[in-house]
Amino acid sequence: MDGHCLCGAVSLKSPEAREIGACHCGSCRRWGGGPLLAVHCGRDVQFQGAENISVYASSDWAHRAFCSRCGTHLYYKLLATGEYFVPAGLFESTEFELASQIYIDKKPGYYSFANQTPTLTEQQVIEQFSSPSSETAA
Repeated sequence: MDGHCLCGAVSLKSPEAREIGACHCGSCRRWGGGPLLAVHCGRDVQFQGAENISVYASSDWAHRAFCSRCGTHLYYKLLATGEYFVPAGLFESTEFELASQIYIDKKPGYYSFANQTPTLTEQQVIEQFSSPSSETAA
């Protein structure tokens, strides 16, 4: 899949994916003004225009990146696995399906999705991250 930031200074290629995960945690909402709607792209993401990428260590376990020219959010990256979660809006495709929601217990009451999806609470996400057998987390 191909995507790019608002100004085009950063572009990316990732494997095909069709599912979006929504994160309702306070950090994601603060970062983007609402839930993060992201595509789990795994480790195989290629960026062009890397000199325009600014990275912020948002926690001990993840980095968030944005275009230093236009401010577009580019990714959330899990440090332990190197996996990227890329905002769905960066991609040319609109053929996505909302497939899951995390931090559902932190979702404020002022919005709600009509889609019925599997959900995880904050505690369930933390348990998933800390599980030695856990391969991914949204």
